[in-house]
Amino acid sequence: MDEKKWQAEKFEANRPHLRAVAYRMLGSRTEAEDVVQEAWLRLSRSDISDVENLSGWLTTVTARICLDWLRSRKSRREEPLTIHVPEPAVSHEAGTGTDPEQDALLADSVGLALLVVLEKLTPAERLAFVLHDMFDMPFDDIAPIVGRTTTATRQLASRARRRVQGAPVAAEADLTRQRHVIDAFLTASRGGDLHALLAALDPDVVFRADAVATRMGSLAEIRGSTAVAETFRGRAQGALPAVINGAVGAIVVFGGQLRIALRFAVADDGRIIGIDAMADPVQLRKLEVLVIDR
Repeated sequence: MDEKKWQAEKFEANRPHLRAVAYRMLGSRTEAEDVVQEAWLRLSRSDISDVENLSGWLTTVTARICLDWLRSRKSRREEPLTIHVPEPAVSHEAGTGTDPEQDALLADSVGLALLVVLEKLTPAERLAFVLHDMFDMPFDDIAPIVGRTTTATRQLASRARRRVQGAPVAAEADLTRQRHVIDAFLTASRGGDLHALLAALDPDVVFRADAVATRMGSLAEIRGSTAVAETFRGRAQGALPAVINGAVGAIVVFGGQLRIALRFAVADDGRIIGIDAMADPVQLRKLEVLVIDR
């Protein structure tokens, strides 16, 4: 068999595994696909005649690319208000070449709550935890990727594990419930569906805006479902659902920078009882934001 054809077949056999590794490392389906493509390019340019375990070699290459992406992402976050956009939510777009069944498996295996916690880890901690705890890779193989000793790598994973197990995040079921409520509200807002907006809002809902949002044209306070629904009717076109400090809300991003954050209070009956609009750059910088859809 032609060597290039053999490489292509072996790579395609490993693609689901590599995509799963990259998705868990990055939390983004789009970035995961880009990483897998880069892994293919590196394979096509490499002499692998001495490689005994091609699957292990590809996993290592994929992990190294992910580590570079995570470190670059961390560097970008040092710039004021720059937002990273991962995608735990899966979209099935025609013609993308992705497998909806595989996408669903990825989304199910990495819950939103876990992704929120993983975002808090350092790149090295995240890689050590994901490769060892999720894919059973030995620490001896992970150590060269992160440039640490085996013992130090074991400690990275242990520290990450403690943070994952002890992080004070909302339960997955509660985040999912909040997500459904906020999605319904944003969809109704974009579509100008007054009836759907009223259904999503508690009759006594209160909207509040900070001083900066008020200077941008918002009222400081709006009370009652009818008034709030009318305010949001036909709006929210650029709003993205996001986890803000551990709860589902929405953000507006311009030029890669966070401009407005909407924080929602959701009652037990699934209706929104409070909306806070925050646009003060100083306060926005203090938020922990994980975008969950594009």
